[in-house]
Parts: sequence; C-alpha cells; structure tokens
Amino acid sequence: MKQNGDCLNVIITGVGGQGNILASHILATAAIAEGFHVTIGETYGQSQRGGSVMSHVRLSKGESLGALIPRGKAHVIVGLEPMETLRVAADYANPGTKTIVNPRPNYPLMVLYGAQEYPPVETLLARLGEMVEVVKVVEGTELAKGIGEAMASNVVMVGALAGSGWTPIPTDTFISVLKEVIPQKILALNQRALKLGIESIRK
Repeated sequence: MKQNGDCLNVIITGVGGQGNILASHILATAAIAEGFHVTIGETYGQSQRGGSVMSHVRLSKGESLGALIPRGKAHVIVGLEPMETLRVAADYANPGTKTIVNPRPNYPLMVLYGAQEYPPVETLLARLGEMVEVVKVVEGTELAKGIGEAMASNVVMVGALAGSGWTPIPTDTFISVLKEVIPQKILALNQRALKLGIESIRK
C-alpha cells in the first residue's frame, strides 16, 4: 500500500481553531469505509485556540497500529498553516514525504504583539521543499472565502488530499462520507469546499 508495506501514515497539522480534528475525522471515516484499520493520535500545544495541533492518522489493512507515527515516518503531511507544516516536517518528514500546504499564515499572539517576527511564507515553503519530496501549495483559505466561509479551509485541504492520489481512498468515498461527519445544515457548503480542494490539486 505504501512505503512501509501495509501502512499509510498521514499527519494533518495546524493551529487550534482551524478544524484540524474535523479534517482528520473525515479522512478516518473515508478510510474505514474502504475497509482500512484506522488509528488516530492527537497532540496539542499550550492553548486550544492558537496553539499547535497535530493529528496522526494511520491506515492499515493488517493489524491496528500505534496511535502516534514514529519520527521521520510520515508519508503525507497536510498543513493547514505553513509554519506548523515546517515544524512538523522537521520531526516527522523524510526525503520521500509528500506535503500539501495552505500558505495562509495564522499569526501567533507574540507576532501580533510585535514581540516576534513571522518568517516570509516563501522562506518557509522553500525550506520545506528541501526536506520532502513534493510540496503542493493549495490556497485553502482563499478558496474557502470564495464560497463564503473561510473556516471551511480545512475541508478544502482534505479535498486536496482526496484529489492528490496519495491515498488508496477514491475521491467518491471522501464525498460520500461527508454526510456522516458534517451536520446537515452546513453539509452543502462543505461539499462545495471538498470539491474545490479536489479540483485545485488536480490543476
């Protein structure tokens, strides 16, 4: 199935408030629908909103795996925020890792207060490109704004993962399981967000 035989290791990373957990839930639900064993491990930074959030999603056709991916063993990283993507890649990526990243920064409080500087996004992406095999930039926030809800950028990014061909899960499965994860009143919006992500990665 992937480099480690029967296993696919995916990390979804961002900061609190970006919908990291929902993104990992969509991926896990789609994988289960395709008959995979799935384990999810969540790690959090100092604060729930604005702190680092990382979801380890591990797919296997064999026995269930440990919740956390070993360092240097991520096959795919989906980054909802560029600085966090680079931070995670430094620990979990290898030269064969593939990444999808939303380039829109989510500035920490220390940056907003002027106590620290946020590096140029171009610098972050260039450094990321030195560490991994592939970097696909998807304007998740801008695409989500285009359908009237910037907070749907997480679902756009899951759509990009679905359309990348980097998982063994058909895009139709991601689309069909969305109704199991998303409340009916916002389902149509999120379906649009998912399809935007699928289309964006294929351009």
